Amino acid sequence: MTILAVAPDAPWYIKAGADSLLLLHIGGGTVGMISGTAALVLRKGSRAHGVAGTVFFIAMLCMAGVGATVSPFLPGGVLHELPNVIAGIMTLYLITTGWLTVKRKDGGIGTFEKGAFFAALLVFVTGVMFILIATSSPTGTIGDTPPEAFFVFTLVGGIAAASDLKVIWQGGIAGAPRIARHLWRMCVGLTIATGSFFFGQPKFVPAFLHGTMLVFVPVVAPLLVMGYWLVRVRFGRRFRPAPA
Repeated sequence: MTILAVAPDAPWYIKAGADSLLLLHIGGGTVGMISGTAALVLRKGSRAHGVAGTVFFIAMLCMAGVGATVSPFLPGGVLHELPNVIAGIMTLYLITTGWLTVKRKDGGIGTFEKGAFFAALLVFVTGVMFILIATSSPTGTIGDTPPEAFFVFTLVGGIAAASDLKVIWQGGIAGAPRIARHLWRMCVGLTIATGSFFFGQPKFVPAFLHGTMLVFVPVVAPLLVMGYWLVRVRFGRRFRPAPA
């Protein structure tokens, strides 16, 4: 997202508002990538990790919130911006539920988590619907978007919805599963942010990275770190319940 479709003769405050939204989106994404990376490398459970995680949460809310609501008004139109709208909604869902997971007490669950299940289900159903529409259309796309672009939304939305349903059914989540839930949701959110920048805004990426595999490193790195910590959380001693 680099420009908002504002008429040349629009009042100054409309133009100022559009510029402010753009700045909030870009600034939120930038701060989110930096603070998210810091949260990954800082000692888990430390105060610094908590501060970095909270900054990441707020920054990503700004980035994804603006992206999801403003994308339909970009010059490409609604159909062209569908992936950005869904990505914004999915990011808001992942970051919010991931952050609340560690803010609630062990075993706790609230009304928000129960309602968030429907957001994940919406992402899943929408992804499936758009895949079917794109594959059956004469051009094989929706706007300029091929069906493959919606596979990730279907996959992540399906996993998240199933996870939420399990937590609701159990009446809460605690111990290692609770930390794992927080971990994968925040890391996938960070991956969306880095992917949106390094793949979606190539003109801002350093020239020496263009056409090289190095451009994939910042996008894949959060997933690799996530895999490492998921193994430690699931099989390490730190998060095992104490013996009765």
